[in-house]
Amino acid sequence: MAKQFKYESVFAPYFESFLKMKDAMGYGLHKFGYIFLELDRVFLKTGATVTYISSEQIAAWRATRVNDKARTLYDKYSVLSQFCKYMCHLGHECYIPRLPKGNAWNFIPYIFTHQQMERIFRECDRLAMSYSSNMNTALIAIPILIRFLYSTGARISEALSIKNRDVDYRNHWVIIRKTKNQMQRMVPINPSLKEVMKQYERYRDRMPVEGLTDKESFFFVKANGKPFTKSATYRWFKIILKQCGIPHIGKQQGPRVHDIRHTCAVHSLEKMVKNGVDIYCALPILSTFLGHKTIAGTEKYVRMTQEIYPDIIEMESSLTSFVFSNKIKIDIDYENSH
Repeated sequence: MAKQFKYESVFAPYFESFLKMKDAMGYGLHKFGYIFLELDRVFLKTGATVTYISSEQIAAWRATRVNDKARTLYDKYSVLSQFCKYMCHLGHECYIPRLPKGNAWNFIPYIFTHQQMERIFRECDRLAMSYSSNMNTALIAIPILIRFLYSTGARISEALSIKNRDVDYRNHWVIIRKTKNQMQRMVPINPSLKEVMKQYERYRDRMPVEGLTDKESFFFVKANGKPFTKSATYRWFKIILKQCGIPHIGKQQGPRVHDIRHTCAVHSLEKMVKNGVDIYCALPILSTFLGHKTIAGTEKYVRMTQEIYPDIIEMESSLTSFVFSNKIKIDIDYENSH
């Protein structure tokens, strides 16, 4: 895996060994690999000859990142910090940079109300292809895709990676193999979602395109049979929001397609608590459902539920009050930074 990235600085063998370690742990290498390429160029330019990373070298790298957004810069600092710790562990003392502080990168997700989700579904169903629509249109799958994201809490990249072989109606689940955490999981599909998925398949399979039903073909496709794309999803989602009267601020301020996942989590937690499930017991269930590696990745939904549905939290016993302690700082954007 590491061979796809070619490094030339004195740190080249360490970049490669770090990537091999991450690969063995099940992490995706894309982000690490390209950030290392960026660092490799800086080390070459500054003439680094020893395996020691100084604060001056980090400052030199930082000076080249004037156009990076705060969120992107935070991710890069996180990777650099991990690498410096790795070097120290190998016996090469390096300066370990601190992660950027401040709230500039803390993105607060938009949580759709139940009424808004109903309007979104309604507008999805009202969409219609015009006479001028071509075979590249993605409209055919939008109604089911939006419902799938809300019902399963899947990330858009996870949903679009699903193939026909991953859908198991008999056992009421879909296997998601390509996940952010490199850990495949099964997501349950309820009876109503199962019916709309089957309906979509019936219409999809009528299209005069070969291979649509092959096991290795993608489940969500355009009218020409090609895989559905993120850009097509975002484009139609903005149209749907406009028709629903939900303002789209833009410039990474949302509402985003990814906010459907956050909404699913909050609404699921709300439903469990209303049905009498202790929130302390609900968290591990929700964490597994969302595919988080730790409970810490799920705790932010508790805070959001507390803020949006305070009456729900009041139903809980004092035994779980520690979950909402002011001493616990929950990173709203934890998921996007891990």
